[in-house]
Amino acid sequence: MPFETGRTERTGVVLAGGHSSRFGDGDKAVADLAGTPMIRRVVDRLAPLVDELVVNCRDEQVAAIETALEGGHEVTFAVDPVPDRGPMAGIMTGLRVATGEYAAVVACDMPFVDPDLIAHLFDRAVGHDAAVPRLDDQWFQTTQAVYRAEPMAAACERALERDERKIIEPLFDLDYVVVDEAEIRDQAPLSTFENVNTREEFEAVTRRLED
Repeated sequence: MPFETGRTERTGVVLAGGHSSRFGDGDKAVADLAGTPMIRRVVDRLAPLVDELVVNCRDEQVAAIETALEGGHEVTFAVDPVPDRGPMAGIMTGLRVATGEYAAVVACDMPFVDPDLIAHLFDRAVGHDAAVPRLDDQWFQTTQAVYRAEPMAAACERALERDERKIIEPLFDLDYVVVDEAEIRDQAPLSTFENVNTREEFEAVTRRLED
């Protein structure tokens, strides 16, 4: 499918703007997970699939994230103009900076994100506004999905103007495809969606990676 001149084909957007309130002291995005900052694990897994990388975060996080990613892949920062508006606003901010027509959006606390699934989501999204995984017993996995950047950013903006906070709301304005659990399992283990919210979860993941 044709792309506009001057636009890259694919962007990776990593969401890191949350306050890690359940994590305790420190920012989990840059926490050392078995020798590697958690956000770097996510960036490294996305990098081979995309033409550019965007990190969405708060202004005060930029320096620490730059340090965590130092010597690795180049990233562009999409700083929240108004902090603490939730993941939907973070997605909007990241997609506004993205130059790719399609963007994979992944939360920084998903260290096992599977590149094979992300590649499949990019393929499934072509010709649509989004490709979003959904497990059989859960709601949509909106923070590990692929979106057409401009329509999704606009849909997020409209939802925020309506004072909607549910991250699923923008999808209802879009032409999206659902990637169900059977299709997901053909591409990747379900651990791709595992996220790290608490210090206990972080320590358990650290032990698994070290083993």
